[in-house]
Amino acid sequence: MENNHIEVIAGMLKTMSHPIRLKILCLLQNKEMTVGDIREEVKTTNANVSQHLSILRNQKIIGFRKEANFIYNRIDDVRVLELMQTMGKLYCQNAGE
Repeated sequence: MENNHIEVIAGMLKTMSHPIRLKILCLLQNKEMTVGDIREEVKTTNANVSQHLSILRNQKIIGFRKEANFIYNRIDDVRVLELMQTMGKLYCQNAGE
């Protein structure tokens, strides 16, 4: 792996590592969600959710589409989606055991 790839990957992982952003990514791996939907699940303010979504968008991890008065957020980076699914298999599958 080349140094420039390592820097890019480290930056992406740093962005994802915040607990709220990681939870947002967990929520978005199966469906699109609005800020309000995410806020209900994450239990924080709309402004806080919007700030974290902005950080994820700036890193090109998530994207959005506008429909009427709603903005639907989704994971745009297939690599991130695969990473989230892998982490789910590794850490969540046996969580109840």
